[in-house]
Order: sequence, then structure tokens, then C-alpha cells
Amino acid sequence: MRERLGELLLKAAGILLMLAALAFAVAKAPDRSLESLVPRWALPPSDFVELDGQLVHYRDQGPSGDPIPLVLIHGTSASLHTWEGWATELSATRRVISFDLPGFGLTGPNAEGDYRATRYVAFVRQLLARLGVGRAIVVGNSLGGEIAWQLALADPAHVAGLVLIDAAGFDFVPESVPLGFRVARWPVVREAMRWVLPRRAIENSVIDVYGDPSRVTAALVDRYYELALREGNRVALMQRMDQMTPGPVERLADIKVPTLILWGGRDRLIPPRWGQAFEKGIPGSQLVVFPKLGHVPQEEDPAATLAALRDWLPRVQP
Repeated sequence: MRERLGELLLKAAGILLMLAALAFAVAKAPDRSLESLVPRWALPPSDFVELDGQLVHYRDQGPSGDPIPLVLIHGTSASLHTWEGWATELSATRRVISFDLPGFGLTGPNAEGDYRATRYVAFVRQLLARLGVGRAIVVGNSLGGEIAWQLALADPAHVAGLVLIDAAGFDFVPESVPLGFRVARWPVVREAMRWVLPRRAIENSVIDVYGDPSRVTAALVDRYYELALREGNRVALMQRMDQMTPGPVERLADIKVPTLILWGGRDRLIPPRWGQAFEKGIPGSQLVVFPKLGHVPQEEDPAATLAALRDWLPRVQP
């Protein structure tokens, strides 16, 4: 009887090992080089500029003579593609600049592994100086929102207006955290993410930040998945998660420029109460909530969010 039980346990262990090996083979996802990703994800008007030895992926669209261009900053694990709906429409009449932050998209990791908000602010200032941008309307989603409002504090002379979309910076408590972010925070499990990344995990993460899951398409998941595999981006995400700290929200009252706050009513990562906190903290700011949208409302419904932006833009004086 004992021998029979031992045989069964050995067989079960063997089957489990085989299944684990199969799962690893299916989910194995090696890094992808920048060169392999460029043909699909850096189509015109994409370009690259070198800053301190790092190639930065960016797009500069619309009339170059626009005195106050719009600068669009994406969030964690996103890319400049999150703004395509906005950029296509706005660039017909306005200069629109978008780019991949270090650690994400095609720009990829920085040499120092420094992904603090203050470092990102310095990066944006350097990039805009290289592109010849003086004053601008700075727009940011999530991490990009935190960079935007910290930029307004650090360099107020160059920020003519501010648009915060589900912005980070407060010590917020999520109602739900995307699977990819959770894995990047787990000390032991996350090490496997260097070699293994199931596409399904990315799909679940994107669904988690959308208010309406039916808007999540296979093409959208492909974009997030393939750019996550860019060399160095997975390690950069882990480092970013380790370096996250609340921003100097006690200084929000020092922001004096016209400020629009857009928020998804179904945002479970940074719930709507934090949009209200920004409205309370920034004098004269205006909050618009989209009841059916999630954490990336500008990507989920470009038309609705753009309508709110267009209504507000006349408040920014040349």
C-alpha cells in the first residue's frame, strides 16, 4: 500500500513538474531590442533625441510656431501612445509634444536606475529645453500627472497651464492594483518577471485600469505587452515601485496657473476622492469627473476628455 502511494506521489510530482515546465515555456518572454520594436511602435511622426547618452522616443506634432504648446506626459508602464487620440486631434491647430519617460516605452531604462519624481522633473525640463519649448501647457496622467504638478512648482515660469488626469502624488490607498504592479512589488516572485511575462497578466492589468473592460482590445494589449518587453523595462518597473513616495502635496497651494483636473469615476487605482483633494489643494482649479471611465480616461475615451479640455483651454492666456 505504501509502495503504491509512493508511486502515485512520484507520478503526481512528475506531472506537476511537467506542467510547470510547460507553463514556463509558454509564458517565457525574453527582452526585445529597441531595433526590433521600432518598426511597429515608432512610426512617423516618431523621432529620437539623445539626452545624456540616452535615446528618448518622442513626437513633436502640429504647428511649430504655437506660442504655448501642449506637453503630454504618460503614466507608469504606459507610453506616448496613450495620447494618440488627443495628439491626432489637437495637432491640427496646436503644437503637441509627447514622449516615452525613462524606464518605459521605447526610451527604456536610464543608466542610474533613478526613477524618483524629482529625477523625472529634471528629465522633462532638459527635454523641453532641447526641443526649444518656452512656456507650455503641461498635461499628465497618473505618474505623469505628478511630474506635471511638481514641474509647475519647480519651474513656474515655463508652465502656462496644468492638466492633471488621475494624477499621483498623494499617499493614496488603491481599491485595486493591476496585477503587473503587484508582481513588480513582490520581493521573490518579481525576479521571475525578468524572464517570464504571460500576456494574460498584461491583459488583466489593462482591464483593471479601464472603466469599461469592453474597450480593451487585442491591439491595445499587444502594445502594452510588447513595450513591457523592451530591454530593461521590467527591471525599471521594479525599481520605480521601490522608489515611489508621496510628493510635496503641502505645496499645492503654491500652484498659481490655471489648472484642469480630469478624473475617471471608476478609477480603482487612484480613486476619485484624490481628484477632489487636488481640487481642494490647488487654488482656482476645476475638476471634471467622467463617471464611466477608469484610470486612463484620455486613452479610454479621447473624445469625451478632449471636449472638457477644449472648454477649459481659453483660460490659458498666451
